[in-house]
Amino acid sequence: MRFMTSSDKPETASAEPTGVAAQDWAQAAADPHYRAAVVDLLGALAYGELAAFERLAEDAKLAPSLVDKAELAKMASAEFHHFERLRGRLTEIGEDATQAMEPFVAALDGFHRQTAPSDWLEGLVKAYVGDSIASDFYREVAARLDSDTRELVLAVLDDTGHAGFAVEKVRAAIDADPRVGGRLALWARRLMGEALSQSQRVVADRDALSTMLVGGVADGFDLAEVGRMFSRITEAHTKRMAALGLAA
Repeated sequence: MRFMTSSDKPETASAEPTGVAAQDWAQAAADPHYRAAVVDLLGALAYGELAAFERLAEDAKLAPSLVDKAELAKMASAEFHHFERLRGRLTEIGEDATQAMEPFVAALDGFHRQTAPSDWLEGLVKAYVGDSIASDFYREVAARLDSDTRELVLAVLDDTGHAGFAVEKVRAAIDADPRVGGRLALWARRLMGEALSQSQRVVADRDALSTMLVGGVADGFDLAEVGRMFSRITEAHTKRMAALGLAA
C-alpha cells in the first residue's frame, strides 16, 4: 500500500532530468534492457497493489467499528484502481500483466506471511510504516524513469488516505494506554528490517531491475547513490515513526 504524506517522503534531487529520465516511453523503450526493467517494475508494483487491496479487505475484519470498516473499504477500492491502471499499462505496451507479476508473487507473499499483524493496531502500523518503505524505494527509482512511466508510477503511489487515518488511530491508542507504544515500536522496527531485506532480495533476483538500480540503464544511479538512497529511506522511516508517536 502507498500511504505517505508529503512530509514523509524522502528528499530527492530536483535537477533537470537527463538521459533516460528526459525521454518518453517511445524513445526509452528502444533499449530492450530498459524495457525489461520497466516491465519488471510495473509487474512488481501491480502485484503490490493487488496484495494491498486484499490485505485492506482482511484488515477491515479487525476494524473496531463500522466507520473504520467503511474507511478501509474506500482505501481498498483506491488500491484496486491503482492495480487496474498498472495492468492496463502493461497491456498497452504489449505485455501480459499476469506474467509480469508472477516473478514477484512468492517474495511478496512470503513477506506478508512473515509480517502478518496480530491485531488492528499492528495492521495499521504495517500499512503506514512497512508498505511506505516500498513506496520510498519506488519513488527513488521513478526519478530515473522515462517521463511516461514516471508519471504513472508516481500516480499509483499517491496516498489513499491511510496515512492520516493510521496516525490518528495509533496515537489515540497510545494516549489511552502508553504501554501499547512499546509493543508497536518493536513491531515497526521488525517491519523495517523485513521490508528492506525483501526489497533487496527482489532486486537481486531480477537482472534488469538490479542493472537499473546501479546505473546500467538508469542515468547516473551509481553504487554511492544507492547508499544515499537507503539513507533517505531510513530518514523517512524515522519521520513516520515520530508521526505515530513511536521511537524509531
